[in-house]
Amino acid sequence: MLEEVERWLAARSWSAADRPLDQLLDRKRAAGTTVSVVLPALDEEATVGAIVEVIRRELIEGLPVPLVDELVVIDSGSGDATAEVAAKAGARVVHRDDILPRVPALPGKGEVLWRSLLATTGDVVCFVDADLRDFSAAFVSGIVGPLLTEPDVQFVKAMYDRPLGDAPGQGGRVTELVARPLLNLHWPQLAGFVQPLGGEYAVRRSLLERLPFPVGYGVELGLLVDALHTVGLDALAQVDVGVRLHRHQDGQALGRMAAAIYRTAQLRLSRGHLVRPRLTQFERTPEGFVPRTYPVDTEERPPMLEVEEYARRRAA
Repeated sequence: MLEEVERWLAARSWSAADRPLDQLLDRKRAAGTTVSVVLPALDEEATVGAIVEVIRRELIEGLPVPLVDELVVIDSGSGDATAEVAAKAGARVVHRDDILPRVPALPGKGEVLWRSLLATTGDVVCFVDADLRDFSAAFVSGIVGPLLTEPDVQFVKAMYDRPLGDAPGQGGRVTELVARPLLNLHWPQLAGFVQPLGGEYAVRRSLLERLPFPVGYGVELGLLVDALHTVGLDALAQVDVGVRLHRHQDGQALGRMAAAIYRTAQLRLSRGHLVRPRLTQFERTPEGFVPRTYPVDTEERPPMLEVEEYARRRAA
C-alpha cells in the first residue's frame, strides 16, 4: 500500500461513534448546512418504509435541529407498492420520469442519482440504498458527520461488514473480484476504501454537480474515481457504520454489474470506446446452455452544472 494511503487511512477513516449526534446538530446549526437524503428505489416495498421511518424518527422528528432537512425517495418505475409505502412512512416520493422530463430516462441506478440533484436542494446529498434490512440511522449520521465537522472533506463513503447468509465478510463479491483489483492496479490512491462500491455515501453538492454520472452499475466507481481527480484524496473519507444487511443478487446479475464497472473503469483510463459493449452469459435449459446477451451501460450523464434547468435554478 502506498505511504500516502496509509496516512490517509489514519487521518480519514472514522467510526460513526466518533461524532455524537448532539455534536453534529451543533455544527449543523452553526454553519446553516442543509442535508438531503435520497433513496433510489425500484420494487423495494418490503424495506423502504422501515428505512424512511428510522430516518424520520431519529434524525428529523423530536430534535432541536433536524439533521436531515429533506428525505426523498426516487421511484424508478416500481411495479409494486414502493411509492405508496415510502409516502406513508413520511418520505417525499418523486418519480424518476417526472424529473427533467425533456431528457428521456435511461434504465439504471446512476440515472436516478443524477436526476435526484434536480429534485433536492441540500448542501449535502446523502445516498442510501432502499433494500437495507435492520437499518440504523448511523448509516446517515455517520457519513454526513465528517461533512459537518471537517471543512476539507467533500466525499464520505460508508464502510461495513457485508455477510453473505451466515458467512461474515463474504458479501461484496463484485467488489473483491472486480472493483478492488481495478482500483489497486489503476488508482492505487483509492486502495484504502473498504467498500468502494457501497451505495451509502454523502457528498457536498458543490462537488456532485461537477461530476459526470454513469447511468448504471458503474456509478459508484465512476463517482469515486472522478472525485479523486477533482478534489484529491485528502478530501475523501470513510466511516464505519457496522453491518450492512440486504438482499443479494444472483451470479448472472453480478456478471452484468461487473461488466458495467469494468466499462466505467475503462472509459476513465482511456476515454475511448468499447469495441463491443455487450456481455453474453449462459443459462442452462432442458435443451442445454442458452446464450443470453445483454448491453453493457454505455451512457453517462453530464455534470449537472451543464444542464440548463439546473443552471437556471442556481441563478434564480
